[in-house]
Amino acid sequence: MAVDFDSPFQKITPPQNLAHVVLRTPRFKEMVEFYKTFLGAEATYENDFISFLTYDQEHHRIAIGAVPGTTDKVKTSAGLEHIAFAFASLEDLALAYRQRKAQGILPIWSVNHGPTTSIYYQDPDGNQIETQVDNFDTVEGANAFMASKEFAENPVGVDFDPEDLIKKLQAGHDPRELKKRENIGPRGLDSIPVPPSPTPIKGH
Repeated sequence: MAVDFDSPFQKITPPQNLAHVVLRTPRFKEMVEFYKTFLGAEATYENDFISFLTYDQEHHRIAIGAVPGTTDKVKTSAGLEHIAFAFASLEDLALAYRQRKAQGILPIWSVNHGPTTSIYYQDPDGNQIETQVDNFDTVEGANAFMASKEFAENPVGVDFDPEDLIKKLQAGHDPRELKKRENIGPRGLDSIPVPPSPTPIKGH
């Protein structure tokens, strides 16, 4: 079918998917090694100032560049809050947590948001990374929960211990039950844990 490029536009054509994220850094080697380990990724191309990393069919999902003049991140400035990566199952999310823990990469926050069960991390520059699994089998189910009174009074979620989650999975608890969020009443953004700032680079 021919595309009519001159017809009235009611809505912009949405993209097919989110292709990649590019990060600028003053800690190039440290950041590249972190994301290779964190994502189980490999470089499709890399030199001494840029790295293109992939872990799936896309040629790169994360690119990291040592852009001249880049300074340490200012945590209170406006900008991207975090990047999120999805897992197929609760077991996969928990297994990746254990594998990262074995590499010395520990979470800064673990929370059941309601729509997702999520474990957050922080990279060497202080950028936050969410790893998550959907708690509902359908988008309609997640949307219904997000339209509920319970979500309106607590859009943040309920904290959990990943090690406790693993114990329950090992004991044979149904992952569908473990993904159901407890109702703890109202909760606001001021209750979210504040991670430590990365160590400043000398000379900055």
